Amino acid sequence: MLRSTAPLVLFLLAASPALAQTAAERNAVINAPLPPEEAALKSHVMFLASDVLKGRDAGSPEFDIAAQYVAAQFYAAGLKPAGDDGGYLQKVPLLSYKLDGIGAMAIQRAKGAPVALVAGKDFIASANPSQPEYSLTAPVVFVGYGIVGLGRDDYKGVDVKGKIVAYFGGAPSNLPGEEGAHFQNPAAKAEIARKRGAIGTITIESPLTAKTRPFSTYVAYSGRARITWGNADGTGHIPAPGTPSLGMVSLAGAEKLFAGAKTPWATIAKAAAVDGATFKAFQLPGTITVAAKTALTKLPSFNVAGMIEGSDPKLAGEVVVLSAHLDHIGVGSPDAKGDTINNGALDDAIGIASLIEEAKRFKAAAKPRRSILFLAVTAEEKGLVGSDYFANNPTTRGTIVADVNLDMPIITYPFEDIVVYGANHSTLGPIVEKAAAEIGVKMSDDPLPGENIFVRSDHYNFVRKGVPSVFLWPGAGGPGRAAIDHFMKNHYHQPSDQIDQQPAINWQSGVRFVDVNYRIARAIADGDQRPLWNKGDFFGLAYEGPGAK
Repeated sequence: MLRSTAPLVLFLLAASPALAQTAAERNAVINAPLPPEEAALKSHVMFLASDVLKGRDAGSPEFDIAAQYVAAQFYAAGLKPAGDDGGYLQKVPLLSYKLDGIGAMAIQRAKGAPVALVAGKDFIASANPSQPEYSLTAPVVFVGYGIVGLGRDDYKGVDVKGKIVAYFGGAPSNLPGEEGAHFQNPAAKAEIARKRGAIGTITIESPLTAKTRPFSTYVAYSGRARITWGNADGTGHIPAPGTPSLGMVSLAGAEKLFAGAKTPWATIAKAAAVDGATFKAFQLPGTITVAAKTALTKLPSFNVAGMIEGSDPKLAGEVVVLSAHLDHIGVGSPDAKGDTINNGALDDAIGIASLIEEAKRFKAAAKPRRSILFLAVTAEEKGLVGSDYFANNPTTRGTIVADVNLDMPIITYPFEDIVVYGANHSTLGPIVEKAAAEIGVKMSDDPLPGENIFVRSDHYNFVRKGVPSVFLWPGAGGPGRAAIDHFMKNHYHQPSDQIDQQPAINWQSGVRFVDVNYRIARAIADGDQRPLWNKGDFFGLAYEGPGAK
């Protein structure tokens, strides 16, 4: 919102963007004067979301420019370099990978010739960056949804060691929100399969998902390249090393896979048509052979890391991470105005801007007791890849005790509440609630419960390392509901997510967002006790985090 001190013409142009027809008038609105804190925040977004950076696609030259900008800002803020080789940049060996050909699946029973499944009709083979060319033959065990936890064990009564597990994708809707989102993530299911000794996974199309996302949709996307990070030997990292995803079978393919099984496919399919169904695990007859080739392409990129070292000799070795993603989705199809650049102003240039301004606040205040790492990551839009690389290859020597993540705060309105993903799982919850109260807002529920947001941002990779973590959004109170819905419908991952979007970015709300995140990080860094998982918490137990047992 423009201040009343701005010239009247600027106020009118901001209130009625249709009047701003010339480039000069448009620039007058964009460059209207703001108070120093708001102007500082906006200045970062003006550069990071400019057309010259072409949407900051991970692995692009424009992303590298953005990374150098953040490094320079960290230097100006007085942060200690915390990347590779004494600098601010951590090299991230991104790999682009995709299926080379169509792959093959064939079923062999005790008697008779192999039954070949038809690519694109019965199955889709998965690209496997960890083994670019492979052929695997093994028995298949059906394990329902492949979920273990929350009093449920879909593997009960079966031995899957050295075998392939087949399960339905997704998760029943009756699971708690954030835990359900976790089990929606294929990586979580692959981890469960690996722990039980499985050597591969196959996803089965569900009668439920077939109604809204049919197999043909997956076929259409199967040839697209995906991104991971590279191992030292040049292969690609997968979430559950040794237990790759081998592919997906359609309803028609599943009927062939289950042929001759003690429980017919028709019975399984009928049960699976009901949300929340449970199944008895059993081994299917015969074996399946899966073969595929994967093409790999190097796509190097960078995380950017700067640190403020803690002042307390006993606590300085404990590190609080403040994270945000620097990348966006680059250049795409033209919108109605012919614009092809997805600038990513709110997703997530504002998160990076907030990170920089928080660093300045910390440097201007008393030194925190614990160390604080400011981390701008790459390839979030490619599947949280940059933060996954850092979580597995941290540049810090200390113990990471918390992550506070900044991703796509929608600040087009004066927020009255905040949504804090992950707050209910650890002692971070009361810290966040107190910080919110200090700026006059309350905590509220997830406004988009069906979007599985808990597993879709970089804090999740710290959770998977047993680190208590939270991710904040301005909430849906007051004008928030309409603002969130408008952004998600009209600007999310579109060229219109730029600095002059309408409704206008509320820079005062941006400063308040920085303030509440600073208060949270400050309280964590100065607290006598490191953050702990709540006793018995699902995520704390699953990833052996402190305090959970």
